Amino acid sequence: MWAIAPGCTAPLLRQWAVSQVKPRAILVVSPHWMTRGGVAVMATPNPDTWHDFGGFPEPLYQLQYPAAGAPACAQRALALIQEWAQMLGWAAQLDPGRPLDHGAWVPLRYMYPDAEVPVFQVSLPADASPADLMELGRCLRPLRDEGVLILATGSMTHNLIERDRPGFDLGYVAAFAGWVRQAIESGHVDAMLDWKHRAPGASRAHPSDDHFVPLFIAMGAAWPDEQPQWLSDEIQFEFLAMDAVAWGGQTSA
Repeated sequence: MWAIAPGCTAPLLRQWAVSQVKPRAILVVSPHWMTRGGVAVMATPNPDTWHDFGGFPEPLYQLQYPAAGAPACAQRALALIQEWAQMLGWAAQLDPGRPLDHGAWVPLRYMYPDAEVPVFQVSLPADASPADLMELGRCLRPLRDEGVLILATGSMTHNLIERDRPGFDLGYVAAFAGWVRQAIESGHVDAMLDWKHRAPGASRAHPSDDHFVPLFIAMGAAWPDEQPQWLSDEIQFEFLAMDAVAWGGQTSA
């Protein structure tokens, strides 16, 4: 629903995007493309806008994000992660036909509404630990020096069952999001890597971890050299924390 209910977070993401030098391409890691036993890299020249959801209002299915793909950047990303994947005993390969899932095009339609920047995705390896994902981020970091924006998407809290529980105490949403923010801003990597045991309300905030763990790829591409900039700490619908954080970037003149 965020695609048609921008709240406070969408304009803040747009504000950040226009303050930066326009990237050469955008690499997205989304919870809506997960692979087992390896990692895949989208090499689609002109990816379709995939409406990979059901039961939502019709206007959502009319939205399009006609960004070009970035096959050359995809090949470069694959080269950067192949050794990492091999060390884990995983495959790494190109996917020449993958469309853009909504974990990619929904935030991008706010950040770059004209779809003028080429976009490609790297799959989220379902078997990876948070430490593995941080290492994947470190592998991808050279792309940033080559003008590629690395965008990891998800949700700071993501328990959709809560929408059917009116009257339940939702204090854990702010508590969980606040703990993560403090850990990141304080540089407590060990605490973040053990978030399931240390963060308050972790199991309720994320019954499955797919919408949280892309964050570790962004962290790996930035830490320890760069300080985080918190862009938003909005809570939508009482149970969805929509925090957005950026590391680095190059401010435009």
